[in-house]
Amino acid sequence: MTQDERRKVIPLATRAALASVAMACFLLLLKGFAAWSTGSVAMLGSLADTALDLLASLVTLYGVRLAATPADHDHRFGHGKAEALAALFQVMLITASAVGIAWRAILAFGDPQPTTGADFGIGVSVIAIVATVFLLSYQRRIIRQTGSVAILADNVHYQSDVLLNGSVIVALVLDQYVGWSGADPIFGIVIALWLAWGAFQASSNAIDQLMDKEWPEDLRTQFLDVAARQPGIRGIHDFRTRRSGSHDFAQFHMEVSRDLTVANAHDIVEAVERNLRTAFPKVEVLIHLDPEGHVDTDNPLVEADVTPHWFGKRV
Repeated sequence: MTQDERRKVIPLATRAALASVAMACFLLLLKGFAAWSTGSVAMLGSLADTALDLLASLVTLYGVRLAATPADHDHRFGHGKAEALAALFQVMLITASAVGIAWRAILAFGDPQPTTGADFGIGVSVIAIVATVFLLSYQRRIIRQTGSVAILADNVHYQSDVLLNGSVIVALVLDQYVGWSGADPIFGIVIALWLAWGAFQASSNAIDQLMDKEWPEDLRTQFLDVAARQPGIRGIHDFRTRRSGSHDFAQFHMEVSRDLTVANAHDIVEAVERNLRTAFPKVEVLIHLDPEGHVDTDNPLVEADVTPHWFGKRV
């Protein structure tokens, strides 16, 4: 990514995170008053989720800004993993909230408290849904332009909010208009389970980044297809990839004829880098040049039974 592209990405991602913070503040005040007015466990669960949304949005804002910080002397690969660390912090908050909501709902089964003001609670939930849909639309536009992983995670989290607010409406309708008094705590438990599932998914994605999980196989194949188009390449091996925030990194060993001069071999490497930069503009590429037939004796991938050379094969 060029410096001009980086300057465009940072403000857009930051604006999306700020919009998320502003939305969470608005909904927190609205749902706080609604939970106090209705006494609904489901509304309380929605309120707790919005409070976590605010904390998560603040963490996302910090993570996006830190991850976009250019590489420095102590962080030569940049700060992209700040987004994964921020996601793990969000997971802890979401898990704690799910446990608290489930416990409150279980207590409500033994000591049910009537809910009041269903019309007001439903109205608040409808407002929350409409406002969240606008935020989701804005975030998706930013994601298409920046590819920010942090904003994408935030977007997925707010998608669940639409379902959560919908469940609050159903719970209040069943409780006050149908007479099913157990609906409210049941939906409280459903919300807790939904939050726990979201925490699991978020933690999996964050851990994959922190553990430098390889790209999906189809993306690896596309990348190697582009690299192998350059004339003069005799083989590719030790292909490794990873993702850090919204930044991708790829490295591999490239074999050329032993008879080439250093200058000619360097020209081939630069041509490969240009092709890859055109097809994958957000990927930082590191190429190690080897003479044809060279085998690394200290390569841990050989012991892992990975095919060493590629022209259509997995490496």
